[in-house]
Amino acid sequence: MINLTDSALNAVRTAMAGALGPVLGLRIMVESGGCAGYRYMMGLVPEANDEDDVVEREGVRVVVDPKSRMLLDGTTIDFVVALQGSGFTFENPNANKSCSCGKSFG
Repeated sequence: MINLTDSALNAVRTAMAGALGPVLGLRIMVESGGCAGYRYMMGLVPEANDEDDVVEREGVRVVVDPKSRMLLDGTTIDFVVALQGSGFTFENPNANKSCSCGKSFG
């Protein structure tokens, strides 16, 4: 299961409220690439595929495809505001290594 902090939930709600079209929720997935082997990908989606897992927390739906499910299980996603910039961070217990940007893991 993927966990979103209150800050991440608020950031997703803000993005959903500003979306131009219909939004089911936030898709979180893993793709090959990045400097550590895999990279996190996120985006608002209007619907889920039949094989996707859809989990809801406090009105925010998170959509995860079967390929990414095992790599993301137990991950906590936060939204951090800092002097260097704002963005989502990932605390993934399945990552053996990660890069300095925090958007890639292996």
